[in-house]
Amino acid sequence: MRAVLFDMDGVLVDSEDYWVTLEREELLPQVVPDQDVAVAEITGMNYREIYDYLDAEYETAVSREEFLDLFENAAETLYRDRVALLEGTHDLFDELEERNVPRAIVSSSPHDWIDVVLERFDLEDRFDAVVSAEEIDGPGKPEPDVFEYAAAELGVEPGECVVLEDSEHGIRAAARAGTTCIAYEIDAHDDVDYSPADAVVETPREIREAVLERV
Repeated sequence: MRAVLFDMDGVLVDSEDYWVTLEREELLPQVVPDQDVAVAEITGMNYREIYDYLDAEYETAVSREEFLDLFENAAETLYRDRVALLEGTHDLFDELEERNVPRAIVSSSPHDWIDVVLERFDLEDRFDAVVSAEEIDGPGKPEPDVFEYAAAELGVEPGECVVLEDSEHGIRAAARAGTTCIAYEIDAHDDVDYSPADAVVETPREIREAVLERV
């Protein structure tokens, strides 16, 4: 494998621990109060596409503008004050740099949120490309477009990339793009189908080992 593509939420930072609780206890009850929507249905999707999905499948009790405000206000606090970088992340980047392996963030989050994480955790010089699903001319995860776009940004084929993902939508997108997908299993996610992944790991140390075995 010639490149590594990192999802952000749940893989670089532990934000999924916060997002899942927030979505289950606050956001979904406000947006679709009469429906029992599993958080897994929306995890990994761009938040703007989440509204479209919920409105089409369940009908929403708030406007699109109100929904976006809810998400954006939550994200501001979450990324600036709450999330932590996964243990060993900088050590993994050091080893990838020594091997001259290019790296990209490939996230459903908008660039504003990604930039907060990059600055807060001193990651600004760690990536050769930073890709948000909002910038591509195509659908977000679970479709493969965002990973295909990121591979092109690095000058490699998708089949030459290792992808680190934690959500079912992200895993499916990585598999559809033809990448080698390492799925990170975290407690925040329930009932995730890991079968499309090439490997499933449970700790940051296992992430490091699985990536370095393949590059």
